[in-house]
Amino acid sequence: MMKIDKATFDFLRQLKANNDREWFQANRASYEDALSNVKDFITSLIQELARFDPHISTDIQAAKCLFRIYRDTRFSKDKTPYKTWFAAGISLDGRKLEGPEYYIHLEPGKNFLAAGYWRPGKLHLDQIRQEIDYNFPALQQALEQGGWTTADLSTEDKLKRPPAGYSEDDPHIDILKLKSFILYQAFDDAALTHTQGIQHLVETAKRIHPFKNFIHQSLDQ
Repeated sequence: MMKIDKATFDFLRQLKANNDREWFQANRASYEDALSNVKDFITSLIQELARFDPHISTDIQAAKCLFRIYRDTRFSKDKTPYKTWFAAGISLDGRKLEGPEYYIHLEPGKNFLAAGYWRPGKLHLDQIRQEIDYNFPALQQALEQGGWTTADLSTEDKLKRPPAGYSEDDPHIDILKLKSFILYQAFDDAALTHTQGIQHLVETAKRIHPFKNFIHQSLDQ
């Protein structure tokens, strides 16, 4: 089975310690090897996701899913030129979908797989909140199918006050305040460099899938 090479994590560690263009150019061959490994890994992951998720196709190209390693420093105080991780958004529109998707983040000591909808626009956000408000038991059931609870939903993006049309007294207001609807699972490096690295991610993706499908149904996608 496909896995992340230890050399890929070694490259990212070295890049973090030497985040400048001169070092990167001198070590471009190591970068190309790491990128090739990640592309192969994402390709294998796409194939496995397509086995159980009808919103994922084996035709999806890993290159379309991968985010560039180059940072946009124009409006940032941090002028380091490179990201110190690899990441991919996996959907029928690669990393650019306006809808539910999988996200894989590969960074030494900070690896994770996430799925759901990150920062939907107003129309989709309203639709998801309405579905939660009207059909909260379906959300609970979708989460419970994978062994999750509402407490597992990411609270990274959350309003301080109730969204328009909802009351602080609503029994589900903490969920309705969310601006992103995401579940995620962290993985240590050893889990991904193991020969069953892909399977560790796939097992988590299967557990998240009922929740992801709830989001799709909220949007009639």
